[in-house]
Amino acid sequence: MLEQLKQQVLEANLELFKSGLIIQSFGNVSGIDRSNGLIVIKPSGVDYNKLKIDDMVVVDLQGNIVEGDKRPSSDTPTHIELYKAFSGIGGITHTHSLYATMFAQACRQIQCFGTTHADTFNGPVPITRYLRREEVEVDYEKNTGKVIIERFKTLNPLEMPAVLVAGHAPFTWGKDPIESVKNAQTLEYVAQLAFGTLIINPQLKILPKYIIKKHFQRKHGPDAYYGQQNFNK
Repeated sequence: MLEQLKQQVLEANLELFKSGLIIQSFGNVSGIDRSNGLIVIKPSGVDYNKLKIDDMVVVDLQGNIVEGDKRPSSDTPTHIELYKAFSGIGGITHTHSLYATMFAQACRQIQCFGTTHADTFNGPVPITRYLRREEVEVDYEKNTGKVIIERFKTLNPLEMPAVLVAGHAPFTWGKDPIESVKNAQTLEYVAQLAFGTLIINPQLKILPKYIIKKHFQRKHGPDAYYGQQNFNK
């Protein structure tokens, strides 16, 4: 079942591990088959060096295991909530990458200080609120998804494919599992740039909004011209 998606999710998880954004078994990547309402996700606590396609777990949008002999990632309920709320995404990545997690622990959004950031994230990468005691004690992972969705009430998840969960770590997403990993890689890079920039100039103001808009739109807007996809059309 869903062999192609399983392969994509496996490759995305392995790429995440190779990228150095995670250690041990921290982090996970999933992908969704929208037509069947099924999610493929990494199993919980399995060593990345031993991860195989048969280890991938298929769950439905209620969290029931449809296929697989392992327990799915403990973050599965978070992924489910995001897939249900953000209809345009096809893959989700969760890491505890160093610099992005430092911003999450500091409860600081990652401001856009340069065009490297603006190429992928249309504005500051947002930070959620802390989960309340009752949200942690009952349905913690599901409520993590809900607090992300709450933060995105006025944001477009396709223009801001990342979030920092306060006191926790980042989540990213994309059109498929691999793109969600690429966005996690970019997020970590811009977090490191922001960290260093603030050390060099703590009083620096954010990049002007018209520059942010230009750099985001030239890659992701309706008249995007970055890359080769629209050449000679």
